[in-house]
Amino acid sequence: MHLPLLHDRIAQAAGRLPADPALRAQFITCALNTIETTTERLNDGSTFVFTGDIPALWLRDSSAQVRHYLLLAADVPEVQVLVAGLIRRQMDCILLDPYANAFNKGPTGGGHPGDLTEAHPMVWERKYEVDSLCYPLDLAWQLWKRSGVTAVFDDTWRKAVRTVAALFRTEQRHFEDSPYRFERPHAVQTDTLRNRGRGMPVNYTGMTWSGFRPSDDACEFGYLIPANMFAVVALRHSAEILRTVCHDVALATELEALAEDIDHGIQAYGTVLHPVHGKIYAYETDGFGNHHLMDDANVPSLLSIPYLGYASADDPVVQATRRFVLSRYNPYFQQGSRAQGIGSPHTPPGYVWPIGLAMQGLTSSDHQERLALIAMLRDCDAGTGLMHESFHPDRPEEFTRPWFAWANTLFAELLIETYGLNGRNS
Repeated sequence: MHLPLLHDRIAQAAGRLPADPALRAQFITCALNTIETTTERLNDGSTFVFTGDIPALWLRDSSAQVRHYLLLAADVPEVQVLVAGLIRRQMDCILLDPYANAFNKGPTGGGHPGDLTEAHPMVWERKYEVDSLCYPLDLAWQLWKRSGVTAVFDDTWRKAVRTVAALFRTEQRHFEDSPYRFERPHAVQTDTLRNRGRGMPVNYTGMTWSGFRPSDDACEFGYLIPANMFAVVALRHSAEILRTVCHDVALATELEALAEDIDHGIQAYGTVLHPVHGKIYAYETDGFGNHHLMDDANVPSLLSIPYLGYASADDPVVQATRRFVLSRYNPYFQQGSRAQGIGSPHTPPGYVWPIGLAMQGLTSSDHQERLALIAMLRDCDAGTGLMHESFHPDRPEEFTRPWFAWANTLFAELLIETYGLNGRNS
């Protein structure tokens, strides 16, 4: 897809970057990757955005893939139409199956037909992830805040918001109330849920349960702290829209109460006292006193707390958590001769994720740290001009997923934020 005004904004923004031909070219390539290679307008007026080398729309990825276009050109009508069309598509997906994380363009049955769960031919994958429901709500709020567009807040949007809130309520008591089951026969353990598809037991905390992480790996403990933080933010943002635009005070009040329950659970059950770093947020907990101390590059992550809008970067617990995440105490912090940063159990051991490096920069208040991370990403693209899912920190030419639009988008966003490229005059 070619959007002339958006392409012009991206070219203008590139011209304001430092006089580094490689960086400018890389920015243009990465910033255009979503619109040029993974985006399609459908006959019903909606927008289908797939991930890259997988031909499915992930609710999470598709939202993240267009966010930088709102940073650069939210006032451009063609961008507003593009994003509004995606939001409409996402709301239809949520109403079709709120437990699904990824969807086909049509009822093809593509994806994972052997999974033991409720199936629909429109669904590519039915791994339930809290963040999959948060991202579309956040994208709608971002569109409204940056452009003033309100047309997306129709009856379908409100019905989807009610569906999300009801599901989050159900999953506060997963073992008592949830109909959700998921098993993938003969798969690695991270691709399926234990205990006959229900996951391991959890205690009531006020938080809402998630079967899988934003990496699409199974949770070890069912309360994923960064995803619950994002849920608090998404619910409060949606409540603001309901009060201001839709004048639906009753639903707004319901969402605010749910957000407060989840937030109380995070604060009561989601922190631990680390022997070196002090009070920090855990990555997961089961509410029985067990915690998983780690961070994964995929967003929402602990590193992304300020980016999500849950807490400020200068919050003492956030700062302590960041120090933990970027240290050897995080089992997925990787170091090599060419790069160091957060990886994931989703990819080969020891690999670093560009998404994690970009998020480290986006949440840093140290300009020099940002510049160092930008240089690291620029120099570790294996000569492709693009970001990848992950790469070896000693040998960047060894990487996974050559076509992964989310990583390209986040790299572009890091440059936009670092060099102040936002808006009409970029």
